[in-house]
Amino acid sequence: MTENTTEISVEALRAGDRTQFARLVDTYSTPIYRLGLKMLGNEQDAEDVLQITFLKALQHVAEFEGRSSLSTWLYRIAANEALMFLRRKRPSISIDEEPADSDGEAQQPLELVDWVALPESELLTNEAKKQLDRAIESLPEKLRVVFILRDIEGLSIKETGDALSLTETAVKTRLLRARLNLREQLSVYYGERLSEEN
Repeated sequence: MTENTTEISVEALRAGDRTQFARLVDTYSTPIYRLGLKMLGNEQDAEDVLQITFLKALQHVAEFEGRSSLSTWLYRIAANEALMFLRRKRPSISIDEEPADSDGEAQQPLELVDWVALPESELLTNEAKKQLDRAIESLPEKLRVVFILRDIEGLSIKETGDALSLTETAVKTRLLRARLNLREQLSVYYGERLSEEN
């Protein structure tokens, strides 16, 4: 996400300027809420992540050193909060560990369907969008957060790595695994649609 630095002044935020903080909230509420919703699948939890993110931003803006963009800093806070929610539900989650497959390698998709045979209207139906949302929700948390930041929120590989304290190589690896996982799940779904067409 590109940010308009002329609108939000970090110096004014540090000085406690309420107008600047209101602009910060207006600018980033939607993407931060969307991140929380995609990570947690629950509107109330996403609202909580949104509130906690801006509360922590307000409390710690004086410590913001500007080594990353303001948006990346906010995504880092929000991603950490979303992962904390998930850890409370399942304590074994850690964003720092590489996702491990049974043989230590990324699993390859078992079935891929050529979606070109489907009309565009079939790819864009509400049911297809719901299927994509379900597929994203089923991703392991460490892959899901990378996919959401990079492919949904549009952060660069570097910004995603900065937000999650990961190397660019780790981001690329997780993104590839997430995309392959989603492609496999959606191939099953669209394979069924194709068989219904025939």
